[in-house]
Amino acid sequence: MASPDSIARREFLAKCIQAGCGALLGCGLGVAGGLLSAAAPAEAAIGNVARHPARFWESLSGDTVACLLCPRHCVLAPNEHSNCKARMNYSGKMISLVYGKPTVVRGDPVEKAPFFHFLPGTQTLAVATAGCNQHCKFCQNWEFSQAFPEKTDNKDLSPQSMVSQVQTNGVPIIIFTLNDPVQCIEYALDTAQIARARGIKMLCHTGGYICTQPLAELCQAMDAIAVDLKGFTDEFYQSVTGASLQPVLDTIKQVHASGTWLELTHLVIPGYNDNIGIFRSMCQWILDNLGPDVPLFVSRFFPQYQLRQVQATSPDTLRNMRKQAYELGLRYVYLGNMPGDPAESTYCPACGMKVIKRHGPQATNTGLDPHTGKCVKCGYVIPGIWRA
Repeated sequence: MASPDSIARREFLAKCIQAGCGALLGCGLGVAGGLLSAAAPAEAAIGNVARHPARFWESLSGDTVACLLCPRHCVLAPNEHSNCKARMNYSGKMISLVYGKPTVVRGDPVEKAPFFHFLPGTQTLAVATAGCNQHCKFCQNWEFSQAFPEKTDNKDLSPQSMVSQVQTNGVPIIIFTLNDPVQCIEYALDTAQIARARGIKMLCHTGGYICTQPLAELCQAMDAIAVDLKGFTDEFYQSVTGASLQPVLDTIKQVHASGTWLELTHLVIPGYNDNIGIFRSMCQWILDNLGPDVPLFVSRFFPQYQLRQVQATSPDTLRNMRKQAYELGLRYVYLGNMPGDPAESTYCPACGMKVIKRHGPQATNTGLDPHTGKCVKCGYVIPGIWRA
């Protein structure tokens, strides 16, 4: 019988990195729509949840607990779930239901996260669990991000097993993504502690709705963090994500100040956050608080989840936004979800040379010295993490 704490090595990524071109292959446990489907009952099962001690909470009276992980500060009576669905009051103590219980484990290029200034072309192991502390009406992963862990198909994969298997299979990066690592922070932090000691890079992609102290620990644990800046008004955040704007802005500033590599993503939804004046204000805030060199992804929306009635974003809208961002002074602005568009590539701000050519998830170094981070034509330093 297979160990309940491992995904068999022969199945792990199914050697998903193909020599030479680096193309992703099927991942051993069965692929459905790019996600791993249900494995054998010994490895994954609906209702397979953890009772792992959580962090970032405090006891109140009468076995009630208060979560201190995100700005929601959920107060839970015994047996109640947190807003993110991944944490629970169990006999007067907060537990994580998703620790070591990912619902998605798959091989992805780092560009898919997206990270464009962090080891371009490198393969990663992407991990996600059930639950999320934002409730975006446009979420493309709603089947598990908006679900209780008791209702999702969860695999057994401890931090130790995950790191051992990425080492065995030569995968240099682990990324917590697809939902939000905030609600599975204990799992992410413990994985990072083991992984980074063994030379494995740790990344995460988050909506940034998190309190200061857990974020400080996340910054210390991660080599790079991508933050979704989903909009630039509190009205948008409250009506579309169920959260609020200011904590996300605070998160972005804290990540940048920590020295952890930061990249930003902004999904443009027609009729919701495509006002060009508000977008320019957002770009100006980025310049004023972060400077011109933080990469910004301006991405195309496609009808999803509760916004299926909304049309896809016009490419012309995105191109105009990118132009506006450059005119204001940002130096690295990319168009996302537009494979083949020239705006996927990285250009030297000084001489205009294309230093990293991209087409969807494929990246090719065409003019960057990875040892110095300099443009090979003019010597301009392109900020980023270019070598392991």
